[in-house]
Amino acid sequence: MGPLGDVEFPGIMGWMQRNGRLLFLFGIVLMILSVGAGALSLGVGNTPVDDGEDPTPTATASETPSGSATPEVTADPIVRQYAAAPAMTIDQAASYRAVIHVEGGGQVELELLASEAPEFVNNFVFLAQNRFYDGLTFHRVDPGFVAQAGDPTGTSTGGPGYTLGDEDNELTFAPGSLSMARSAAGTSGSQFFITLGETPHLNADFTVFGRVISGMDVLEQLTPRDPSQSGQARGTVIESIEIVED
Repeated sequence: MGPLGDVEFPGIMGWMQRNGRLLFLFGIVLMILSVGAGALSLGVGNTPVDDGEDPTPTATASETPSGSATPEVTADPIVRQYAAAPAMTIDQAASYRAVIHVEGGGQVELELLASEAPEFVNNFVFLAQNRFYDGLTFHRVDPGFVAQAGDPTGTSTGGPGYTLGDEDNELTFAPGSLSMARSAAGTSGSQFFITLGETPHLNADFTVFGRVISGMDVLEQLTPRDPSQSGQARGTVIESIEIVED
């Protein structure tokens, strides 16, 4: 038997044996085409493209529209609900005055009687200094009788979330007397009234803790109002109550 190359195989093997050079050249062509296609694919899919844009967007001031949905935070918001009456902080031997500033520029000045009704005066001073009364109204004004204020709801039923205990003294009512309102639940924590006329019948049930020094004419010009009646006009607004310690 001669060398293997001298033997001619039958069928397809024989054909491949006779056309070996052609197959070799065909293989080289396929390899070249395959490498080229791979290179083309890499260029299209994986080569970074610079389109002139920063791939990482950054926030700028111009992206926040004017009139943002985030409201501006104001300092010292007014608190009108408390868990309990304030602790005693006033000096009962000191002299205190309250100046009620009402809309339109009117002022009502009151002497607060700390030695006669320390609990009521301490409570009133606390609420006034914490701006509780700012923006509230004289929700009940009965000419010749009383002007009442200090209800956040303006209905004569609201308060600061607590009631006060009873406090008694020997002071009697006269025009311009300051006292705390009462209800079935007890003495109101924030609603006060100032008498506009002679009210001797109040002596047995209410306690005086202050008196008007000046401004009775302002009180007499307050908008009359009965909160129990529907369709009432808005009461006169209290802009602020200033506490002065002498």
